[in-house]
This record gives sequence, C-alpha cells and structure tokens, in this order.
Amino acid sequence: MLPKIKVLRPEGIFDNAKSTQFRQQISELISEGVNVVLIDLKKVTFMDSSGLGALVLILKMIRNASGRLFLMSLNDQVKMLFDLTNMGNLFEIIEDKSELEERLKN
Repeated sequence: MLPKIKVLRPEGIFDNAKSTQFRQQISELISEGVNVVLIDLKKVTFMDSSGLGALVLILKMIRNASGRLFLMSLNDQVKMLFDLTNMGNLFEIIEDKSELEERLKN
C-alpha cells in the first residue's frame, strides 16, 4: 500500500489555542485515509508544554490509525524543549524530505 502523505506547516506560537485546531485537522486527515503526516516546524517560533502535549496526542491518534508521524525543521527552542522532556526519542525527527523517503522505504 502506498503511503498517503500530508505535510503540515504550523506557524508562530504553538500553544494550547493552536494545538486544539491542529488536532482537529489531524483527525480529519486520518478520516480521509492519510497515513503519514509530516509536520514541518520551520515557521514555529515558540512551543510551550501544551503544544508538546498536543504533538503527543497527535502521535497517538496517528499510531492508532496505523500511521506514522514525522517532525522536521525543529528550531533551537523546540529542540531544547524536546531534550529537557526526553520527548525526542518518542518522535521520528528528520532533517529533510529526502530522509522521509528513505525512512518510508524501511
């Protein structure tokens, strides 16, 4: 089965307000049959704990639908948040889209 991939590019501050809307969007994508979600965080300027919590919930939603979630372009603040919370191991973090293609082959 070919993966159905969707790339999402949130912008600005990734907090509780934005994460609620984002979870709804992910839910709709799953119902449309998307099974690989790539979240490009390049334009996220700040993420708080509720944003991180939302990513964990999104990861659970996608895994429950037998899909995969990839994160890309983490800025220094987001990387630090992941390091401090030991969440980096939970997510598949990639550098660019070519790495996504490689990972999907495996």
